[in-house]
Amino acid sequence: MTNMTQELTDSFPILIAEDNVVSRKLLEKSLAKAGHEVVAAENGRRALEIFRETFFPMVLTDWTMPEMDGIALCRAIRSQATAGYVYIVFLTAKDSKDDIIAGLEAGADDYLTKPFNPTELMARLKTGKRILELERSLKMANEEIRILSITDPLTGCFNRGYMTSHLPEEINRATRYGRPLSLIMCDIDRFKNVNDSQGHVAGDAVLRLVVDSIHGVLRKDLDWAVRYGGEEFLVVLPETDREGAWVVAERLRQMMATKPMAIGDDAITITASFGLASFHPASDKSPSAEALINEADRYLYQAKREGRNKVNGRAKGDEQRQVRATKTG
Repeated sequence: MTNMTQELTDSFPILIAEDNVVSRKLLEKSLAKAGHEVVAAENGRRALEIFRETFFPMVLTDWTMPEMDGIALCRAIRSQATAGYVYIVFLTAKDSKDDIIAGLEAGADDYLTKPFNPTELMARLKTGKRILELERSLKMANEEIRILSITDPLTGCFNRGYMTSHLPEEINRATRYGRPLSLIMCDIDRFKNVNDSQGHVAGDAVLRLVVDSIHGVLRKDLDWAVRYGGEEFLVVLPETDREGAWVVAERLRQMMATKPMAIGDDAITITASFGLASFHPASDKSPSAEALINEADRYLYQAKREGRNKVNGRAKGDEQRQVRATKTG
C-alpha cells in the first residue's frame, strides 16, 4: 500500500465501504478504470478491520450500512493514529443541510450525493489528492526541521540537545529492564595543534573522520553518539557493561592511533583519550544523566593527565588490563 513518505501517484489506493452490491461494483469499476487500487467492504465494521491492517490515504463510505454506519466509521478512523492524513468522502443519498453538517462534524472531508457522476467523483478525488500531498509536504518539512534540531551540522552526529532529552530515557529504560548502560567520553588529543598547523578546514575534516570512526563501531539502531563539545564526543552504549564499553573504547583508540587520516593531499595521525562510565541496575543505584556524564568526564581527564592516548574508567580488576591495553597502543 501507499508509503506516505513517498509522493502519491495518480493511482493511490482507496478503501470503499458500501453495503449496496450494485453501488459497490460501480464504484470499484469506476476507480479501477482510473487506475486506482481498490479494496471494498460490505459495511463499516469490515472496512474498519481492513483499515486497521492496512493504511489507506482515502476512504469512500456510504452513510447507512448494517453493523457500523459511515458516521461511526469516520469517527473510528479519526480517533486512531495513522501513518498519514486520511481523506474521507461520504457517498450517500442523504443531502439535507443537517446531514451534510453531521457528516463533516464526524470528520468527513467531502460529500457526494447518490447517484454520483463518475466525472464529478474523479474531480473530487483529485481535490483530495492535492490535500494529501500538501499534508505530506508539511509532514516531511517538519521532519527535516526536527532532524536539523537534533543534529550537529558539522559532523552529522547528534547534538547536546538530543543527548539532554534521550540520555535520561536510556537510563530509565536500563533501570526498568535491568540492563547495563555505559558511556564513553572521547576527546581528541592536542586538537588545537591540528587547527594551528593544518588550519581549521583540516580540523573540521578530522572531526568528521573521527565521527565516521565512531559510527563504524556502533551497533545500528541501538548505540548513538553526540558531539559533546568542540572536539569531545559522548558515545552511549545501551545493554553494554563496563567490560564491553572498554572493548569499544580501546578499539576506537587503536583505530585512531594507528590509522593516518587523509586530509586533502596530506595524512595526519591523531590520538584520543577516553573515559568510561557504567552502571548496572542489579548492583548500582540508578544515576542521573549528569552524574553518569561527570563520571565519564572525570576518567577522561585522568587519562589526559596520565599521558593521553589511553582508556580510563577503573573498576575492580581493571588496572592491569588498562596498563596492558595502553602498552599495545
